[in-house]
Amino acid sequence: MDCLEMTKLKSNFSNDDQIKPHEGPAKDTIFRSLEARCSENPIKVFGIFVGCFMGFFVMFSVLKNPSSSEARLLDSRPFGKGDAVVDIPKQNIVKRDNFPEPVEKPQDKLLGGLLPAGLDEKSCLSRYQSVLYRKQQSGRPSSHLISRLRGYEALHKRCGPFTDSYNRTLEYLKSSSHGEDTNSTGCKYIVWIHPIQGLGNRILSLASAFLYALLTDRVLLVDPGGYIPDLFCEPFPGVSWLLPSDFPIAEKFNSFDKKSPESYGNLLKTNVLHNSTLYSLPPFIYLHLLHDYDKGDMLFFCDQDQAILKEVPWMILKSNNYFIPSLFLIPSFEQELNDLFPEKGAVFHYLGQYLFHPTNSVWGLMTRYYNTYLAKADEKIGIQIRVLETETGPFKYVLDQVLACVMKENLLPQVNEKEDLMVPYGRPNKTRAVLMTSLNSGYFEAIRDMYWEHPTITGEVIEVYQPSNEEYQHTENQMHNMKTWAEIYLLSLTDKLVTSAWSTFGYVAQSLGGLKPWILYMPENRTTPDPPCQHALSMEPCFHAPPTYDCKEKGGIDTSKLSPHVQHCEDRSWGLKLVDGDNRL
Repeated sequence: MDCLEMTKLKSNFSNDDQIKPHEGPAKDTIFRSLEARCSENPIKVFGIFVGCFMGFFVMFSVLKNPSSSEARLLDSRPFGKGDAVVDIPKQNIVKRDNFPEPVEKPQDKLLGGLLPAGLDEKSCLSRYQSVLYRKQQSGRPSSHLISRLRGYEALHKRCGPFTDSYNRTLEYLKSSSHGEDTNSTGCKYIVWIHPIQGLGNRILSLASAFLYALLTDRVLLVDPGGYIPDLFCEPFPGVSWLLPSDFPIAEKFNSFDKKSPESYGNLLKTNVLHNSTLYSLPPFIYLHLLHDYDKGDMLFFCDQDQAILKEVPWMILKSNNYFIPSLFLIPSFEQELNDLFPEKGAVFHYLGQYLFHPTNSVWGLMTRYYNTYLAKADEKIGIQIRVLETETGPFKYVLDQVLACVMKENLLPQVNEKEDLMVPYGRPNKTRAVLMTSLNSGYFEAIRDMYWEHPTITGEVIEVYQPSNEEYQHTENQMHNMKTWAEIYLLSLTDKLVTSAWSTFGYVAQSLGGLKPWILYMPENRTTPDPPCQHALSMEPCFHAPPTYDCKEKGGIDTSKLSPHVQHCEDRSWGLKLVDGDNRL
């Protein structure tokens, strides 16, 4: 959760706002019936055997393909539920026989050339199998982006951890001297250290760091804290992107903040950089791009400051923001970004598909759930609910908002509460699977029960699922993060998506899946907003805390006015997001 969000929305609610849980239906009695019948007189063994066999066959058919008039009541949560999260040893999670073999070889497993060929498929099944689960996208990565990615991979292989170039440049950090020999390696680095916020924030800031590395010919190295190795496969061929554990200043990472003397803003205030020559620059610069950064740190987004920063071999970056929209406002980057991304509304879509491949452990969680509950549905609807309150809920005004959105936008059919509509035996008109993600199970139970207790006016079957409900975020728990990543990926595979305002969890899902979601407006005063939601103009995430400093005029400015491809976000009036010119508000 963004820290600004919690500060803005801390409030208490009465118990009257919370939804009462529903009781589920009684357990089936088929087994008891069959047992009684099968224990009759031995003289009738053959007949009874046939009857039992037929009963079992019918039971199996019903369980496999329930045909109740309007919904399947499957309260299935194989990821676990409640706030008791268990750390499952990795060897107990991954088994080769748990992964389904693709029914056919994908036609374009390299995603239009976005992915490099030749990597070991078994070590990262998701990299080349993801195309089997996603619908084909209309856009394709630009040839320039593909070329630059291959060039970056070569740079990373030459300069990555434990290479000769890396070891020589590392001496600069150890000796605190900037010599000509250090400069001769041609290797410069940006080290991403994870913020304390949730997985969505980490993914968005990491993608931003990679694009900056691509623009400035730096090598991206990732602090392995935050369970990065457990969540994501190595994206680059040949050399790891993980920062070695013996990195000389790793012990300082947790203490870095906007007050650190090594931060770029403070180095400017003390004139350390302006008084430095090429050979007297500090050994590294800390870039503080968290939500609480000040004007000095915001100068990072000024062209003249990029001229200074490009001379520094080592940058240490901490950010909880998707700061890519402001990179588009730096004049020296503008032409390169236009060549890389002709589709401005698909920047993270391509970066995310390139960088973030679930490990086999996470891929097993995701594929088993998808194949069991979602694969056979005619249409898949994702609903992501994030309530930024101190209480866990569920809250009735939130449920009312979700239902108002999905009904108004025809994402789900209405129910008939006055009469029972009979659906002819056999396949229904249409089956829609609803995948819900929330820290609380109350919203899922209410919507599931609504479609269980009442028929739809269209005769469609509505199946409602929620993989987990953890009640609270457990950001530093390995299994919680794995479940979170699996749920984000599952949402990205839906056909239509509803997300909550300000949620980086939702941003990642929509952009990975190439989806323009319906965004639920932020409620105020415990009241359902009217209208309840808005269809997004692009799949791009929102930069929650963009700079408001004019580098030329040296004053405040509305940076959304500086480019036709940048505008304010639908769900956060002061945020920035990328859109294609014809979609601009």
